[in-house]
Amino acid sequence: MSGHEFVDRLKKQFGDAITTVNLEAIDPWIEVKPEGLLALCRYLRDEPDLRFNMLNCISGVDYFEPDEKKAAKAGFEPHIEVVYHLSSIVHKTTLVLKVMLPRWKDDQPGNLPEVPSVSSIWSTADWHERETFDLMGVHFSDHPDLRRILCPEDWVGHALRKDYEMPLEYHGIRGR
Repeated sequence: MSGHEFVDRLKKQFGDAITTVNLEAIDPWIEVKPEGLLALCRYLRDEPDLRFNMLNCISGVDYFEPDEKKAAKAGFEPHIEVVYHLSSIVHKTTLVLKVMLPRWKDDQPGNLPEVPSVSSIWSTADWHERETFDLMGVHFSDHPDLRRILCPEDWVGHALRKDYEMPLEYHGIRGR
């Protein structure tokens, strides 16, 4: 099946949940709306001729330019991108899914954006989602145990966000 046939099949099955496609990228990717993510992931895993049975990783990308002059020239609106790298071991193929989220839910700073957890589909998502939550500040709804995995539970903020400010001290210990 060609890449275009594959995308046409997904668009027929999932309609406007598929928002953007780039088959020319080094790692071809498909952008999906958050509300369509779970159904698409189940389909990709369960269809016999697809069998994307391995979630390699989940990562977050913060599209934010803190410098106002540079932000005006950036060419994008600030947002968070959650990226899923999938593999079909059986068919020896890979696929990247992307979900675009606002930096803050309801434009309220500190109110984390949400995407459904895929840990019920691929168990490896459990730790990948916890890491993305911890460092990027993305809330994965219905995750079985969403808590920090690298930073202490009482850590403030999410260290990989571009507007993160490292605290000068933590529990009385000076860092810099």
